[in-house]
Amino acid sequence: MDSLAVISGFAVGAIVGMTGVGGGSLMTPLLLGVFRLNPAVAIGTDLWFAAITKSGGSWAHHRHGHVEYRITALLLAGSLPATLVTVAVLHLSGLTAGWSGTLTVTLGIALLLTAVSVAYRRAWHAIGLRLEHWLPERRRAALTVAAGTLLGVLVTLSSIGAGAIGATLLLLLYPRLPAQNIVGTDIAHAVPLTLVAGIGHALLGHVDWGLLAALLVGSLPGIWLGAHLTKSLPERFVRGVLCLSLLGAGVKVLS
Repeated sequence: MDSLAVISGFAVGAIVGMTGVGGGSLMTPLLLGVFRLNPAVAIGTDLWFAAITKSGGSWAHHRHGHVEYRITALLLAGSLPATLVTVAVLHLSGLTAGWSGTLTVTLGIALLLTAVSVAYRRAWHAIGLRLEHWLPERRRAALTVAAGTLLGVLVTLSSIGAGAIGATLLLLLYPRLPAQNIVGTDIAHAVPLTLVAGIGHALLGHVDWGLLAALLVGSLPGIWLGAHLTKSLPERFVRGVLCLSLLGAGVKVLS
């Protein structure tokens, strides 16, 4: 088993454990820059990494009652059809050089959006509170489906967005939800979304299964350690390091 892959999985797992975000947004650039995978294979491999690692978190939030299943269903009503359509387009068109470039650009944009989402998390909450009176229940439900559609396309094309960007959209639409319910609902939505998108990429041959196994071996103890370190490290410091990493990765991918 590749020791570098195990170490990489451990490092990403530790960051996820400390911050709750950053899995896909750090893993995909790592797969591109360090392991030199084709963009499509990097995205497909990371989708499976996210689906598997987030399953445990989703179950834990379910047991604690932190998942708003009505909101999850609305998100999935938009994201799953969008994912299937996006995979079908990739399959029917073939992954030409043009599509490879599209995947790379989408990845870079998603990284920068994730950095902004993490950096201004409190601001999004304040904006959501101001928007509340403009969002009656019917309009909010429609916007939730639209948010799911956006995430479905973004995640399928970049493997990024189901975490920080998804949580930001939920903060804007449901600012009164407790923080743990935002996180739990976001993770509960991310698991089926990344799994369906991952299956689509697997059918196209876009998954490095051996590398995925090594990454998972390292990530599990990394997540455990990160969850414990978060008690001793200032949140502002951890999020600052994460934002700088995301910005650097996004700029590098787009350059």
